[in-house]
Amino acid sequence: MADGPRFGEQPLPQTVAAAAAMRRLTSLLLSLEHAHPTVDDMLARFSEWEADLSVFAPTDPAPRIGDDPDGARRVYLQHALDIGSFNPCFPTYEFDRLTTDSAAGRVTFPVAYEGPPGMVHGGFLGVFFDCIVQHHNCATAPSGMTRIMSVAYRRPVPLLTELSFDVTRAEVEGKVTSTARLLLSDEVLCVGDVDAVAIPLDRLTGFAFGSRRSTAATS
Repeated sequence: MADGPRFGEQPLPQTVAAAAAMRRLTSLLLSLEHAHPTVDDMLARFSEWEADLSVFAPTDPAPRIGDDPDGARRVYLQHALDIGSFNPCFPTYEFDRLTTDSAAGRVTFPVAYEGPPGMVHGGFLGVFFDCIVQHHNCATAPSGMTRIMSVAYRRPVPLLTELSFDVTRAEVEGKVTSTARLLLSDEVLCVGDVDAVAIPLDRLTGFAFGSRRSTAATS
């Protein structure tokens, strides 16, 4: 992404590492049978960390796009590719193949995304499909915002199991249509159909995304 289209700033390495840790911790917390003193310590330290970081956070929570003469807004991190790598609320996945017309990859959902016992919550599957389809679109062009998405749930989707997915896409009359499937071995578990407005990358990345400030206070 560093030399490709710019959809916003790249996340800090610290942010990426923290997102993975928070996702793992969430799954551990959800698996505890009883209260544990380590969690009490975590809660106390959370308050300290929040107080420390809030001093250096922007005073305006709006994203830094367009004019921001005072530099008071927060930096906007790109939301085109691998959102889950820096935001633990989003799933992570790996592409094994990514071409203009099709893509394929793998995903494993942790306990943090549980709905029915041992199964992935259906809402997270919708988020997953939107992520991989738009990742595919932004990586191959043209791309654009999702207009319509539907998810057909055929079988329960298991947690903690490596699953495969594939995506096919086509550009038709000013829109991009994609069909994504999530599979366990050769069994289709659910299917997502997504329509997005077809927008050339030079228009999509033409926003005046504010850059990260050159210096930052650390103490």
